Amino acid sequence: MTNRIQKFGLFLAALTLCSMVLAADKAQTFSGQVSDAMCGAHHMMSGPEADCTRACVGKGSKYALVVGDKVYTLETSDKAALASLDKMAGGQAKVTGTLNGDTIQVAAVAAGK
Repeated sequence: MTNRIQKFGLFLAALTLCSMVLAADKAQTFSGQVSDAMCGAHHMMSGPEADCTRACVGKGSKYALVVGDKVYTLETSDKAALASLDKMAGGQAKVTGTLNGDTIQVAAVAAGK
Protein backbone atom coordinates (compact mmCIF):
# COMPACT_ATOMS: atom_id res chain seq x y z
CA MET A 1 0.00 0.00 0.00
CA THR A 2 2.80 2.45 0.88
CA ASN A 3 4.57 1.68 -2.41
CA ARG A 4 1.37 2.50 -4.28
CA ILE A 5 1.03 5.83 -2.47
CA GLN A 6 4.67 6.70 -3.24
CA LYS A 7 4.19 5.91 -6.93
CA PHE A 8 1.03 8.00 -7.03
CA GLY A 9 2.88 10.87 -5.33
CA LEU A 10 5.68 10.67 -7.90
CA PHE A 11 3.12 10.62 -10.71
CA LEU A 12 1.43 13.77 -9.33
CA ALA A 13 4.78 15.53 -8.95
CA ALA A 14 5.74 14.68 -12.55
CA LEU A 15 2.36 15.82 -13.82
CA THR A 16 2.67 19.13 -11.96
CA LEU A 17 6.18 19.69 -13.31
CA CYS A 18 5.05 18.99 -16.88
CA SER A 19 2.13 21.41 -16.59
CA MET A 20 4.46 24.13 -15.24
CA VAL A 21 6.88 23.64 -18.13
CA LEU A 22 4.07 23.81 -20.69
CA ALA A 23 2.57 26.89 -19.06
CA ALA A 24 5.94 28.66 -19.10
CA ASP A 25 6.09 28.40 -22.90
CA LYS A 26 2.72 30.07 -23.46
CA ALA A 27 2.47 33.75 -24.29
CA GLN A 28 0.92 35.91 -21.60
CA THR A 29 -0.11 39.57 -21.53
CA PHE A 30 1.22 41.87 -18.82
CA SER A 31 0.02 45.43 -18.17
CA GLY A 32 2.21 47.96 -16.42
CA GLN A 33 4.48 50.98 -16.64
CA VAL A 34 7.37 51.03 -19.11
CA SER A 35 10.63 51.65 -17.28
CA ASP A 36 14.19 50.39 -17.49
CA ALA A 37 15.83 47.44 -15.76
CA MET A 38 18.35 49.58 -13.86
CA CYS A 39 15.81 51.93 -12.22
CA GLY A 40 12.77 49.67 -12.12
CA ALA A 41 9.98 51.41 -10.22
CA HIS A 42 12.22 54.09 -8.66
CA HIS A 43 13.94 56.41 -11.12
CA MET A 44 17.26 57.91 -10.05
CA MET A 45 17.29 60.87 -12.43
CA SER A 46 15.29 63.98 -11.63
CA GLY A 47 12.65 65.02 -14.12
CA PRO A 48 10.13 62.98 -16.09
CA GLU A 49 10.30 59.18 -15.75
CA ALA A 50 10.26 58.88 -19.55
CA ASP A 51 13.49 60.88 -19.81
CA CYS A 52 15.20 58.73 -17.18
CA THR A 53 14.05 55.53 -18.90
CA ARG A 54 15.33 56.68 -22.29
CA ALA A 55 18.65 57.84 -20.80
CA CYS A 56 19.23 54.52 -19.02
CA VAL A 57 18.29 52.49 -22.12
CA GLY A 58 20.61 54.70 -24.15
CA LYS A 59 23.43 53.73 -21.78
CA GLY A 60 22.75 50.00 -22.19
CA SER A 61 19.98 49.17 -19.74
CA LYS A 62 17.07 47.06 -21.02
CA TYR A 63 13.47 48.18 -21.03
CA ALA A 64 11.41 46.87 -18.14
CA LEU A 65 7.76 46.60 -17.24
CA VAL A 66 6.67 47.49 -13.70
CA VAL A 67 3.60 45.47 -12.74
CA GLY A 68 2.59 46.29 -9.18
CA ASP A 69 5.64 45.49 -7.02
CA LYS A 70 7.23 43.30 -9.70
CA VAL A 71 9.76 44.48 -12.31
CA TYR A 72 10.13 42.37 -15.46
CA THR A 73 13.06 42.87 -17.82
CA LEU A 74 11.89 43.04 -21.44
CA GLU A 75 13.96 41.12 -23.95
CA THR A 76 13.54 41.89 -27.65
CA SER A 77 15.57 42.82 -30.69
CA ASP A 78 12.47 43.67 -32.75
CA LYS A 79 12.87 47.28 -33.91
CA ALA A 80 9.11 47.95 -33.98
CA ALA A 81 8.72 46.70 -30.39
CA LEU A 82 11.69 48.78 -29.25
CA ALA A 83 10.24 51.87 -30.98
CA SER A 84 6.89 51.27 -29.25
CA LEU A 85 8.59 50.90 -25.87
CA ASP A 86 10.52 54.13 -26.49
CA LYS A 87 7.27 55.99 -27.28
CA MET A 88 5.59 54.56 -24.18
CA ALA A 89 8.52 55.16 -21.80
CA GLY A 90 7.15 56.25 -18.44
CA GLY A 91 3.61 55.37 -19.53
CA GLN A 92 1.34 52.36 -19.49
CA ALA A 93 1.72 49.44 -21.90
CA LYS A 94 0.45 45.93 -22.53
CA VAL A 95 3.28 43.54 -23.32
CA THR A 96 2.60 40.09 -24.69
CA GLY A 97 5.35 37.52 -24.45
CA THR A 98 6.79 34.46 -22.80
CA LEU A 99 7.82 34.72 -19.15
CA ASN A 100 11.07 33.11 -18.02
CA GLY A 101 11.87 34.00 -14.42
CA ASP A 102 11.87 37.81 -14.27
CA THR A 103 12.32 38.26 -18.03
CA ILE A 104 9.62 38.57 -20.67
CA GLN A 105 10.59 37.59 -24.22
CA VAL A 106 8.51 40.23 -26.00
CA ALA A 107 6.20 39.18 -28.84
CA ALA A 108 4.07 42.36 -29.02
CA VAL A 109 3.68 45.76 -27.40
CA ALA A 110 0.49 47.84 -27.29
CA ALA A 111 -0.61 50.99 -25.50
CA GLY A 112 -2.03 50.38 -22.04
CA LYS A 113 -4.90 52.04 -20.25
